[in-house]
Amino acid sequence: MTGGLHDLLAPAGPQAAALSHLWWLTLAVCVLVFVAVLAALAYAVWRAPRGTKGTAPDLALIDRSEPRLRRWVTVGVAVSTVLLLGLLVASFFTDRELAWLPLADAVRIELTAHQFWWDARYDGAEPSRTFTTANELHVPVGRPVVLTLRAADVIHSFWVPSLHGKKDLIPGRESTLAFRADRAGVYRGQCAEFCGTSHANMLLRLVVEPTDEFERWVASERAPALQPPAGLAADGAAVFAASACVGCHTVRGVSSGVVGPDLTHFGGRATVGAGVLPNTVDNVTAWILDPPRIKPGAKMPPLGLTEAQARSIAVYLLSLK
Repeated sequence: MTGGLHDLLAPAGPQAAALSHLWWLTLAVCVLVFVAVLAALAYAVWRAPRGTKGTAPDLALIDRSEPRLRRWVTVGVAVSTVLLLGLLVASFFTDRELAWLPLADAVRIELTAHQFWWDARYDGAEPSRTFTTANELHVPVGRPVVLTLRAADVIHSFWVPSLHGKKDLIPGRESTLAFRADRAGVYRGQCAEFCGTSHANMLLRLVVEPTDEFERWVASERAPALQPPAGLAADGAAVFAASACVGCHTVRGVSSGVVGPDLTHFGGRATVGAGVLPNTVDNVTAWILDPPRIKPGAKMPPLGLTEAQARSIAVYLLSLK
């Protein structure tokens, strides 16, 4: 699992705070109405006339005028209308608050959803400063972030509740979402639209860190892949280069596949399989041997490698930091 905070009621930025305030207001209004309805029901039951089998029906009720009851119904309708209009106005101003965010010096990321992982492309001022990663975003504290959202196959939905609301990603359409994180930490994102067998396993780890740490991470991600140390990692690099891995994955300077996640700095990520397992040699080895067993519906097939070959590739990939 990716870990991290995943809680609408623990906002870490202004957009999530606005949604949290609207949620509390809606809850308060709904509780008030619920209690009032139950109180009215209890009062009606308490005041209702009692009868027995021998009590004659009171047909006079059919034509009897009940102005007091009419007044109470009118008051109930009026109060309900005011409360609903109040929630409508609150929703309108919340929407305005979500849209208001100065975007000067924003971090711009193109995020594409696949079954069942996330591809993230950080746009630099120059093409040479652009880089790609997967399943893990890093952003600086206090700086706006603009996500350009796309779907590569089916409808997905981006949701990091501690930072913003949900945003659908629809094939053939492009949408944007802007937010700012004001508190450092790790926040868990989730695809919030059913997208297939492993929808629940399509997680995203969003790391909010101080500016200097973010800049060091960016510099590391822009750098080419490290040369593996001699030994098992070097053996794994040779197996990787000679296997079908290079047809789907990019390791800058080694391969240029675009079907699967970019693995150039795979060793620096916390998880494998978009949050399914912690990023360890044993887990990566198991993933390479049979991805669909760990993540049903995963597009990566078993590659027919031996366990020794898979472990050597795992050691190589974890050396890429």
